Amino acid sequence: MRVRFFSIGLILFLANLFIIDCGKKEGANQRQAKQYTIATVVKVDGIAWFNRMREGVSRFASDTGHDCFLLGPQKADAALQVQIIEDLIAQGVDAICVVPFSVEALEPVLKKARSQGIIVVCHEASNQINADAIIEAFDNLAYGAHLMDHLAHFMNETGEYAVFVGSLTSKSHNEWIDGAIARQKEAYQRLKLVTDRIEEYDDQNIAYEKTKELLKAYPNLKGIQGSASTTAAGAGLAVEEKGLQNKMMVVGSGLVSMCRQYLESGSVKLISFWDPADAGYVMNKLAVMLLEKQGLKDGINLGVKGYTKIRRDALNPTLFYGSAWVDVTRENMEQYNF
Repeated sequence: MRVRFFSIGLILFLANLFIIDCGKKEGANQRQAKQYTIATVVKVDGIAWFNRMREGVSRFASDTGHDCFLLGPQKADAALQVQIIEDLIAQGVDAICVVPFSVEALEPVLKKARSQGIIVVCHEASNQINADAIIEAFDNLAYGAHLMDHLAHFMNETGEYAVFVGSLTSKSHNEWIDGAIARQKEAYQRLKLVTDRIEEYDDQNIAYEKTKELLKAYPNLKGIQGSASTTAAGAGLAVEEKGLQNKMMVVGSGLVSMCRQYLESGSVKLISFWDPADAGYVMNKLAVMLLEKQGLKDGINLGVKGYTKIRRDALNPTLFYGSAWVDVTRENMEQYNF
């Protein structure tokens, strides 16, 4: 009888373990099955900068199992970007990560998205009101001043210069130029800004044409500081064609894949950038954190180089800064394959 009692007890014990184990597996499967749909909307699709960002978005999707994708208009146009976001709202995505062409133009549609429970994460948009989180690769004014330090160095701290932005509505580009001009006025008073900010609409061909116009209008021009990833390459081509590599100093944001030949020829002296793939990755990571009700605080580690201790803005609790810029010249460009 004792043997039979023991056997029944053992069976009940093992059955209970089986039920518990099945419960754990079911819970784990439910957690694994919780998949979010996250769209990343960029200023313009098909250019090298945002092609690289797509790699980061795809890597995040591969690492996490979430449905993440990147899209954007075929030309840099705020109205087209608004329409894409409207379509995503109608589709009922869980989160939208966006790099705005115009912060102001997107406010109404992002407000609509958030009113319907869609998480919004922005990049290159430090003053976006309708965002749950904003992640900048660095302090924008400091970045612009940093580029001005390089431009002044190449110009021997004297002469005329001009500045480009993708658009007068592109918040980060204009903050970079604000920082650059403030730095020039403070430290390089023998430099002279010759004209207002020149828009090139994130279009390398427009940057090329406007640089040619600039060189014709200002024959004593010695320097150009660009903001959009397309400016340095477009300006570099114009400088190279005219054989002005020893006279004209071009610096700005860009990628090696876009600027290699101009760095080699000297028609572009320096480019600086943050890896768009990393920016795409951390935007999507922040979106998931917010969807899962994880608190964002000063100093958190997003697990990506340049974003291992992000800094919360003192005045805007939704705004965070990384420390992710790198400088590239002809001497070190082979370290970067994008």
